[in-house]
Formats: sequence, C-alpha cells, structure tokens
Amino acid sequence: MAAHHDKVVERWHSDRVQRPVTLVRWGTVGRPVLFFPTAGGDAEEIERWQMIDVLAPLIDAGKIKVYSCDSVAGKALVTGEGSPQHRMWLQNQFHHHVRHEVVPAIRTDCKSPEIEIWTAGASFGAFHAAAVLCRWPDVFARCLAMSGTYALGRFFETEHFTDDYLVSSPLHFVPSLAGRHLDVLKTRFIDLVSGEGKAEAVWESWGFANVLGRQGIPNQVDSWGPEWPHDWMTWRKMAPKILGEWTK
Repeated sequence: MAAHHDKVVERWHSDRVQRPVTLVRWGTVGRPVLFFPTAGGDAEEIERWQMIDVLAPLIDAGKIKVYSCDSVAGKALVTGEGSPQHRMWLQNQFHHHVRHEVVPAIRTDCKSPEIEIWTAGASFGAFHAAAVLCRWPDVFARCLAMSGTYALGRFFETEHFTDDYLVSSPLHFVPSLAGRHLDVLKTRFIDLVSGEGKAEAVWESWGFANVLGRQGIPNQVDSWGPEWPHDWMTWRKMAPKILGEWTK
C-alpha cells in the first residue's frame, strides 16, 4: 500500500479476471462510494478527470470515502479482447471480482465487515454500477448512474449471447428476479441521471427505469436537458450535487 496524503493504491493479481488489478481510495472516513470508470478506464481515471477535485469538499468533510477499480470488462469490450463470448465471460467475472475481491478490500479498509457501499459511474461505468447493485443488493445500497448505456448487446458484435452475458445484464435478469433477492432490491435506490446534449442517450435511462419500475425497484430518471453533453464536464457537476444531497 503506497499512501499519498489520503490516497491509497492497492494492487493484486485477480484469478477471476486473470490479470493484475488496482483499487484506489481517496479519503479516510465516511460512506464508501465505489466509482466505476468509463469504457476502458483505469482506477485512477476519475482523478485525472478532476472528479476527485470536485468531490473534495465531501471527502474532506468525512461524508464519503471514494474508491475506484479498473474497468476490466469495459476495456476488453473497447479493445475487442478475444471472442465475443470471452468478453461476455469477462463481464460476469468482473462483477464477481468486484463482489468477492473489491468489496472485502473496501470493508477491511473501512474496518466494518458489514458496511453498505454506494456505487457510481458514468457511461459504461453507470452500467456496471447499476448491475452490481441489482445483483447484490445485500451489499450495495444506492447507485448513481450517470449518462448510462444499459443495452450493451450491440457492443459485442454477435447475435449469440451466453448465460454469462444474461446474468450480468440487468435489462435481462431483473425481469425474472423474485423472492428475497427482489425483496432486498426493493429497499434500494438507483438514480438514473442523464443530459440530453451531444452523444447523450437519455432513452437508455428511461428504458432501464421501465424494467426496474415493473419490478417495484425504486429509481428515478433525472434529465438535465439538452445543454449537458456526454462528457466529464457534465459528470463533474452531477456527482457532487447528488452525493451531496445523499449525505446531508
């Protein structure tokens, strides 16, 4: 663990995703928020794009601790690693890596074996933030999904979708949820925030919201309108505003 001020970087080899992985933390106390990078981003992407700077007031006030991991599945999708089926396998494995490696690391760091984690992310990161909450609502309590893309099928460039894809895509697995899993998920909240400017696709948020709503899962679509593009300038405004409201 190499520390710089309140930033801590941890690296290890993950057998689940079969490569080295990184987890970075900013802050010392507060609600843990796990940020997923965009497309092929790494764990320090949010720092390079000044997201940590705009969240600094919340971090310094001890309201949140921010964590971020590498976008293993997103990078594989963007670079076309292996076959489409390999990339679907990796998407599912990435989620299990988050649940069974990243979550324990966060809970150990927080010195709280049961602490609930909030998720956040933009673009592909919003997909993963929402997906892990829907898969493990006993661990993840809230999701801030900014400018999300939820129908990822087209990025795999195939018509043959495996179980790995179907169990890791909330548009596909949420409609069949039942029992305790669904009961717990109904106590959670997914905030689907989007602009309607350049490269935005607010209809993706509405489509996902409809799937969640039919199952009684609390969510809202928050459209910021046409002046907000699919870009970091938008997400740097959204994240501190909404996380600030959540931590009042």
